[in-house]
Amino acid sequence: MRTVLDVVGVCLLAAVLLLVAFACRRRLISRDGGTFDCSLQLAEKDHGRGWALGLARYVGDELQWFRVFSLAWWPKLTVNRRQLQGVQTRRPIGNEPLVTYAGHVIVDAELKDKTVHFAMTEEALTGVLAWMESAPPGTTATYR
Repeated sequence: MRTVLDVVGVCLLAAVLLLVAFACRRRLISRDGGTFDCSLQLAEKDHGRGWALGLARYVGDELQWFRVFSLAWWPKLTVNRRQLQGVQTRRPIGNEPLVTYAGHVIVDAELKDKTVHFAMTEEALTGVLAWMESAPPGTTATYR
């Protein structure tokens, strides 16, 4: 019986330490400001599949995206605003409202070589569009 309790205790301690590590990582990523909750569709699948919860932040000309449930200190995706060809917004369809944060809109960002799908609040979208528009002259991003 004591062995079972020891195993359960170790598992609970590991779970608590993991949650603390996630919280500390998020705090460190967010400390410089310019961060917002943002989901990303990692795989091109049906609407509502392949989404991961995350956190995005602005760093100069880059928008960096980090997974929420990861211990990696580097971003999973980095988008340079010079790569952006255009942005379209739409409401979540299919199962997307179930797998993204409540109240988010879907942003289809066309890059030079692919399309990336983000989910974010209207306020965060306003910030992203302002960030895109503040790009130096000569960039060709379009907004719809």
